[in-house]
Amino acid sequence: MGEIDDAIERADREAFTRQPPKTLQARINFLIKQLKTTKAVAAEIGVSQRSVERYRKGERKHPPKGIAARIDDAVRRRWQPQVRKRRRKQAATTGITVETRARFGYTAPIGTTDDGRFRRLTVRLPAHYAQRLFDARDAGASDQQMRQIIAEGFKDIYFQDSGNRAMGLSDVTLNDIDYLDLDY
Repeated sequence: MGEIDDAIERADREAFTRQPPKTLQARINFLIKQLKTTKAVAAEIGVSQRSVERYRKGERKHPPKGIAARIDDAVRRRWQPQVRKRRRKQAATTGITVETRARFGYTAPIGTTDDGRFRRLTVRLPAHYAQRLFDARDAGASDQQMRQIIAEGFKDIYFQDSGNRAMGLSDVTLNDIDYLDLDY
């Protein structure tokens, strides 16, 4: 996963109205309920079917850290899908807030500077950028493609002030991301 995927996952987790199951046994039972069989759960988390059965019965309570992390990720990806769907739908109509510290590069007309530099920005991007970002993620877009959508949003809203300045500015790029956070 890239920075943009991670930011979307964090924003989704913030939307949870209830916390996911805490105990290993409860998490495994949740995954079995979602995936229907212990074999499917085993394939999802990368262990044997017998291990899943042991976790389910409580015979094994402490899986290795790597397996515990995969179980946690599998549960969180499936937890409260309707809440996530509702939040994303809302973001696609109201927009998203992007907070980042990154190096922005751009192409500008002769006589102006086009030196990229680190900036810390918090910008509310309109709904159509949010929708494009979610559509790209669902279509399996690369992190670079999703960065470009955010860069276009920054170009339009921040650098060009929705068409009121810097009209000669083109090709804004988002590089060297220090951090990136989304809120919707």
